[in-house]
Amino acid sequence: MDSRRLDIFLAVVEEGGFTAAGAALSMSQPAVSQAIRELEADLGATLFHRIGRGVQLTPAGEALVLPARQARHDLRTGRRAVEQVAGLAGGRLDLACLPTLAAAPLAPLVGAFRADHPGVTITLSDPGDPEDLLDLGRSGASEVGLIEPERAEGLVTVPLGRQDFLVVLPPGSQAESPFRLRDLEALPLVATPPGSSTRRLLDDALARSSATATVAVEASQREALLPLIVAGAGAGLLPRPLAEVARALGCVVAEPQPRVSRSIALVHRSGPLTPAAARFVELAVERAGPETP
Repeated sequence: MDSRRLDIFLAVVEEGGFTAAGAALSMSQPAVSQAIRELEADLGATLFHRIGRGVQLTPAGEALVLPARQARHDLRTGRRAVEQVAGLAGGRLDLACLPTLAAAPLAPLVGAFRADHPGVTITLSDPGDPEDLLDLGRSGASEVGLIEPERAEGLVTVPLGRQDFLVVLPPGSQAESPFRLRDLEALPLVATPPGSSTRRLLDDALARSSATATVAVEASQREALLPLIVAGAGAGLLPRPLAEVARALGCVVAEPQPRVSRSIALVHRSGPLTPAAARFVELAVERAGPETP
């Protein structure tokens, strides 16, 4: 097996067919087919079932996907180690982040990293489900992820402190700060669906205050939470940076009593990181807040 054929194999897997893989790699479809035939001959196994114009992985093909991605990752690690000598003048960094962590702390970290290393291209995946993010990290599709550390089994965890949540009410509301968390039970709330990380945080916080959420608007689109609160659809809990944006837009913002927060961390697979990923982790640790209870 050589790296070129493995790259072509992964392109067929990720693009869903020989023609699409050829387009992505600037190769002809016959050249892609020939490379896959050579790889199959080398391995002594069929990797794809040809179904019309599409393809489906055989069991042998499925078994090759993760080692092929690991080989690609290791080759990129070696290539980027050379770039490190030139001060990270090029390369790429694949990140994954829960949507509610994208505005903060991820955005400031990416901005600071790009200011120091403008030649590095960053690709950001935003899986809505924590398990999807962990799968991206375990498979190597994303090198570094930002998540709640207690959900990161099987990955290296780098603590980044805690993220505070504030009570945010529509403009014109009357509220004092600190705001008793159990009083949210009497208000219509805007929240993400059950099972999401922020909904779990809301439900657990209210349960500790012997209260339950009265969700008036359930929004799968997390980016809609702030506009919905601003529009008067209900109150909610938002991360501090988003809550400050809400305050600037006229919302009433209060510190919850008791405090609502969660631990956050970077996660990655064990083993050497690419230079870009290693520097990103270092930068995140340098800028991290304290891990307070």
